[in-house]
Amino acid sequence: MNIIFITLIVLAGMGLSFEAGLLGPLGEEVGHLWATLSIFGVGTALLWLIRFFTPNGKFTDWNSIPKWQLVGGLLGPIYVVVLTLATPLLGVAMTMICVLLGQITKSFAIDYFGWFGVKSRRRIRYDLSHWS
Repeated sequence: MNIIFITLIVLAGMGLSFEAGLLGPLGEEVGHLWATLSIFGVGTALLWLIRFFTPNGKFTDWNSIPKWQLVGGLLGPIYVVVLTLATPLLGVAMTMICVLLGQITKSFAIDYFGWFGVKSRRRIRYDLSHWS
């Protein structure tokens, strides 16, 4: 089962490169903020459609959610704006290398220190036998 998730994550990563390749030219044509807004608008519409056809999802009262968890909603648009600005200057490959460097560095810190409710993994040991 884990191999399916690993495959999906790799494909999602490829999707980020594809998105960066689309956002750069779109941002130069319509403006960086409008490009970001269009991407989020299409994504929001898609999520509403998915939600409409899968109504069995869990809905939680917004007031019961810790406010710090909603910060992720701010990070997405910032990420997309930065992609839109950086990709025409650096190219897709260099932009993604920088994204990966940031993701890997922060991921190790989150795992090591146990930030954001993640279990601390001070001794990171990955058992590859679970990946089959």
